[in-house]
Amino acid sequence: MRQRKKFDQINVIPMIDILLVLLVMVITTATFIKQGILPIELPDAKSSDKKEDKKEVNIYITKEGKYHLDKKEISIVDLESRLKEMSKDQTVVLRSDKEANFQHFVTVMDILKRLEHKQLYIVTKE
Repeated sequence: MRQRKKFDQINVIPMIDILLVLLVMVITTATFIKQGILPIELPDAKSSDKKEDKKEVNIYITKEGKYHLDKKEISIVDLESRLKEMSKDQTVVLRSDKEANFQHFVTVMDILKRLEHKQLYIVTKE
């Protein structure tokens, strides 16, 4: 009679179970990363603070070196005074023509930095 050794066979079923659980976790995480956010609908509250919707402020620099604030031409001095009046948390979107002098771009960036604006986007083309 042949005696059986204790570890003649390896049971791979627990390993397969663990791998399947890991696979489910990876697939679930990948779908959340792809969408970026979880879709939720926030409830309504009647006593919430009604804050003004922060719309973004667009600053344009043309190739001639002219400044525009929300598509209205403005001097650099008036632009600085208007930016002083705005909240520091308001979003500022800066668009500069690629043919514009770089100094105009640096001037606007210097004003925004001096006024400590926190939300700045620089728009480029792919």
